[in-house]
Amino acid sequence: MNQIPSGNESLSELLRDIRRTGAVSLLNGDPVTIPQCPPQNLGSPQFCADLGIRYPYLGGSMAKGISSVEMAVELGKAGMLGFFGAAGLPLATVESAIDRLQASGVAYGINLIHSPQEPDLEQALAELYIRKGVRLVEASAFLSLSLPLVRYRLHGIHRTPDGQIETPNRIIAKVSREELAVRFFSPPPEKFLAQLVAEGTITVEQAEMAAQIPMAQYVTAEADSGGHTDNRPAMALFPTIRSVAARLQQEHGYAVNLMTGLGGGIGTPHAAAAAFAMGADWIMTGSVNQSCVESGTSQAVREMLAATRQADVIMAPAADMFEMGVTVQVLKRGTMFPMRAAKLYEIYRSCPGIDDIPAAEREKLEKTVFRSTIAEVWQQTRTYFLQRDPRQVERGDRDPKHRMALVFRWYLGQGAHWAKDGDSSRTVDYQVWCGPAMGAFNEWVDGTFLAAPENRRVVTVAQNILYGAAVLTRANIVRCQGARLPDGLTSTEPLEETKLKEYLR
Repeated sequence: MNQIPSGNESLSELLRDIRRTGAVSLLNGDPVTIPQCPPQNLGSPQFCADLGIRYPYLGGSMAKGISSVEMAVELGKAGMLGFFGAAGLPLATVESAIDRLQASGVAYGINLIHSPQEPDLEQALAELYIRKGVRLVEASAFLSLSLPLVRYRLHGIHRTPDGQIETPNRIIAKVSREELAVRFFSPPPEKFLAQLVAEGTITVEQAEMAAQIPMAQYVTAEADSGGHTDNRPAMALFPTIRSVAARLQQEHGYAVNLMTGLGGGIGTPHAAAAAFAMGADWIMTGSVNQSCVESGTSQAVREMLAATRQADVIMAPAADMFEMGVTVQVLKRGTMFPMRAAKLYEIYRSCPGIDDIPAAEREKLEKTVFRSTIAEVWQQTRTYFLQRDPRQVERGDRDPKHRMALVFRWYLGQGAHWAKDGDSSRTVDYQVWCGPAMGAFNEWVDGTFLAAPENRRVVTVAQNILYGAAVLTRANIVRCQGARLPDGLTSTEPLEETKLKEYLR
């Protein structure tokens, strides 16, 4: 293998100036060509055109507005796209967020999370999105397709004058299992189409059109990430999901191209470059955005995240699917939430009902975890569900096991609120959704201006990840021509905004 001279400033400049095309020589005089690699070309230009964005970069949704309106607007202004995290928020709050996003004039999306324990809430959100004209949702945590999701997807489906089927509402599904990718890349299930026709929601003709489109043209393969995750390694998961897309495209002969992106574990230029090298049409970030100033969490959480390393995350019971044993990935450094949540699930599994909790265990829960009596927590929970979903109260009143689940879910839900609000009296009970990408990001930016959370702006982070990925991609092109690059020649150290603008203009 030929060695690139370590003092070759021409090559160094070419690698870092992603706008230039040129050639340099190896020590033996053989030429090396370095084509341009602007960040907007790293993924799929078609995907970007479809969504009305410049860069193949999405900011994924984080519940309770942690992926905030401000975050989505800033990403949109910079030619990317952000999803507002609607999960766990009142409908009025979500509607207000939609109004602000629509007033901004930028491309945006909103999360629709699967809510098997509260199907009415999922339906209400889908109907709200239809009524407000939201054209793009991120479908996350779905274990199977639901009627409200199908209803959203098919609203307004029609044929254009030239006979093409047009669907105004689009879905980007976030999945971590092959069987779910198959469901999203397939047409809507016939049973749902029949039900919607019977209800008069769609016509027979629209149902026939629906059988010729995918539920989701776009699917993000979600590898090891914060929140709901199956902890799948990206290099194993993505090729599988991509192959599913190719197989279903051929099987159904869609008029549109099925596309696949990658999220989970992406917090550095190297991770982004690897994703694009595998053929990702776009990348999606999450955990790293939570530490940015625009996120809808507290400064206390941002500081905790800035000190996180890759091993500082762990799985813990999920509030929304507690009874099903579903877990989410959360921060364990600086909080006892994961241990306490796991203990609650252990008690739930072992006790027939809330009155069967051993006295000593009950006292410990009330004193250290709830900081209130179980009876008082139940009354708070009861009041909450009387407004949100009265059926939960009715069931809890007659079923001690369900009452115990609701009481335990109170703690899990409050843990997220205490963290988001920065309640200093409850720091040890913070629930902070976080994946290993946060630790990788912190290692990458250590010693730079982005080490301080107050300097982390979501666009600056995104542009540095994309720019660094472009540099690394160009370097790999050089390696593929038989050249070995000296260490340090392809630096991806974060750049200040002014320098980024110089390279990205």
